[in-house]
Amino acid sequence: MKNICLLFLVIVGLWACENDLFIDPITEKSVSNFFESEIEIEEAINGVYSTLQFRGLYNLYIPAIGEIPSDNTFDEVPANDGGRYGQLDEFTTITSNDIITDIWKDSYIGIQQTNVVLNRIEAIPFQEENIRNARIGELKFIRALLYFNLVRIYGDVPLVIEETTDPTIYFGQGRTPLIEVYSQIQKDLTESIPLLPLEADDPGRVIKTAAEGLLAKVKLTLADYEGAKSLLESVINSGRHELMENPGAVFELENELNKEIIFAVQFASGLNGNTEGSQAFVQFSPSGTVNGAKGHNLPTRDFIAMFDEEDLRKEAYIGLTSQGTPFTKKYKAPTTVPNDGPSDWIVLRYADVLLMMAEVENQLNNLSSAAIYLDQVRNRSGLANTTANTTSEMEKAIELERRFELIGEGHRWFDLLRSEKAISTMNDWFSKNGINISIDDHDLLYPIPQSQINTDPALTQNPGY
Repeated sequence: MKNICLLFLVIVGLWACENDLFIDPITEKSVSNFFESEIEIEEAINGVYSTLQFRGLYNLYIPAIGEIPSDNTFDEVPANDGGRYGQLDEFTTITSNDIITDIWKDSYIGIQQTNVVLNRIEAIPFQEENIRNARIGELKFIRALLYFNLVRIYGDVPLVIEETTDPTIYFGQGRTPLIEVYSQIQKDLTESIPLLPLEADDPGRVIKTAAEGLLAKVKLTLADYEGAKSLLESVINSGRHELMENPGAVFELENELNKEIIFAVQFASGLNGNTEGSQAFVQFSPSGTVNGAKGHNLPTRDFIAMFDEEDLRKEAYIGLTSQGTPFTKKYKAPTTVPNDGPSDWIVLRYADVLLMMAEVENQLNNLSSAAIYLDQVRNRSGLANTTANTTSEMEKAIELERRFELIGEGHRWFDLLRSEKAISTMNDWFSKNGINISIDDHDLLYPIPQSQINTDPALTQNPGY
């Protein structure tokens, strides 16, 4: 926890993606003399958004940890980059791995910054009260998103919802039980929904349907199917979102923030000295294909072989090198330097909502309704309606459709955890591919970073590490 305070600086500018969410950078302002006007609060909130661009969050590591451990993607050369990605792929992650260390660190930096602003925003006069309310909703959404990632990756984690002015207060606190963290996640999202607008005043900000969609995913994770259904119905009935006609168009640069996108972390090439781009394209490209490519998080060949030849997504989402190595086409090449990718990272989109709704309806034994939502995604991809006619068949069909539709977007591992199929699915996959790896319950959570335990020994380690 010490790292939270040491690393938190209210240097919260650095958010300028094309015409969206421009702010004036802050470089030398302290907490004590900042936060004195609406303008400064706005700058600080945009700084909170900028934490989502950190390497440990949606620049690289959250997308990687949501895919590489699964049967969707693999690490081409596990020894690359000190083996940090290869350890995810081979279930050999050590407590000093940079990925699990940076996810923890960067998440708590973001959480601290949300707490700082939430602690001050009520005392600052705003010209329009609805804007203040929207900003509070945005902050609570981001805090909930960060905690949702943390609990799915580490299990019990320290719950900090107040501004940390003295880090020693939290020494000895240990890890908060999972159920309490989930309760706070749901509280934040529930409180944010009535505060948020359906249309953002600046493109890229959190909107009401984003909070509803994320809360629905939380409730789905907790097997609260009725609660998830109500929220998903609200997103669907809002009229705010629709599927793009062509699946490939969802990810074209000229279509960023289209109606299918519910929430995305924004990146752009060529801004602020090439510091606003994402590293995902170069890190997730096959070795030798582009300058600096590392071959991390590449789609597996057996997954690609599962596509129906009529499925438009096979061509739209997946490419092959001349040597036959697969890669995702969802994120585009930078035109400046290798680590300056222009593509936004999509956190939640409408196709995911429809597939969650299909899953919920199937869990509630509404087979025909489940098919309606599933078929919307299938039909957009050039496929006929599903032939699944039992709840078991429908469950498998929805699971497969999520793989095809969301490949490379950081969802598959979390889907396996939610469905409690991670161990059986991965052990079957390793066996079929002749790989001498077998996982058990301890592999479902990642280790608490050793650096954090060294700082505060009250943070107990997950079993098996």
